[in-house]
Amino acid sequence: MNITIFGATGRVGNEILQRALKDGHRVKALVRTPSKLTPHENLTILEGDIREQQSVSEAIKGADAVFSAIGTDKTTTLTDAIPLIIEAMQKEEIKRIVTIGTAGILQSRTNPEEYRFQSTESKRRLTFAAEEHAKAYEQLVTTNLEWTVVCPTYLPDGKATGQWRIERNFLPEDGVEISVGDTAEFAYKELLDPQFINVRVGLAY
Repeated sequence: MNITIFGATGRVGNEILQRALKDGHRVKALVRTPSKLTPHENLTILEGDIREQQSVSEAIKGADAVFSAIGTDKTTTLTDAIPLIIEAMQKEEIKRIVTIGTAGILQSRTNPEEYRFQSTESKRRLTFAAEEHAKAYEQLVTTNLEWTVVCPTYLPDGKATGQWRIERNFLPEDGVEISVGDTAEFAYKELLDPQFINVRVGLAY
């Protein structure tokens, strides 16, 4: 496959990158700092800004699927980039995108009409990141793309165990955490073999 990765220098994005290269896929990664990535014969590293249409379009051209692990980091980078990614995918007639969201944008069990971050279920006082992820998700919903938003709960570093619980649009009951490794493993499998098209997937141990 030809895979375009946004957020390839981040924790989850880099795990996805390593898995894809190990399996022999061809990868394009758009990054601000190319030196953060190790060169590989199947990796095309593009230096640029994901908030700039030309850079995004160049990265997406020729892709079979797109993966986004764009973080929020107290910025609007995610919500600036998502419309550009959608536009470029539609122009290139590329359908498949998997993104990493947050458990905050899953539905609340106590108030199903609300997101978790809007309800008493969420223990986080700061909601900026969840609000950004919600805006990105809401933009994907309006498209004809085959999107999946993987929504891990608390995300400590850790290797993949291959063990997890999932639930469509909700966080699995009593889910507390999921490692970076397992989040990447699940998202990578979903990218290659779609099981949850046009749905958010809650992910936890």
